[in-house]
Amino acid sequence: MENISEIRIELQDTEWDFTYTDHDREIVRAIVFDDEGYYYFVRAMRDDHFGKATLIETSGGGVEDNESLTCALKRELKEELGADVQILCKIGVVDDYYNLIHRHNINNYYLCRLLSFGEKHMTQEEIESYHLSTLKMTYDEALAEYERCADTKLGRLVANREVPVLRRAKELL
Repeated sequence: MENISEIRIELQDTEWDFTYTDHDREIVRAIVFDDEGYYYFVRAMRDDHFGKATLIETSGGGVEDNESLTCALKRELKEELGADVQILCKIGVVDDYYNLIHRHNINNYYLCRLLSFGEKHMTQEEIESYHLSTLKMTYDEALAEYERCADTKLGRLVANREVPVLRRAKELL
């Protein structure tokens, strides 16, 4: 799987008007799967400046200063899912924008095989503001959930970013 062609997608935010972008955020995310054919995501229940929304999203988050992408990925998966994984390959990069908060996101996606689950190490914000929980789903259930959650502006932005990556991961498997 090392010599796969990575996807590169650039998306615009069509939900909120563009005024300016004042920062970039380097992000790592994973399509996590197990040997039984299930995929693992996080459910976020938000009520913030983006509005009220319940979302499905890949696990992941921001890369810290002086942290490699793969170290950041393993840290994020441990925090949000409690998962130890084998990183199989990089799927690609999706650039997207959150016009509401003037941010450009550089989402680095990886395909990861679940090795084991342990304790989660979520931040207070992930627990109290986003109410993160783990979703275990089949591929078809995940696609249906992205579609269901696309009834909000933020849900549409997330689905537009993640569904093409999930489809590419399915092709690789």
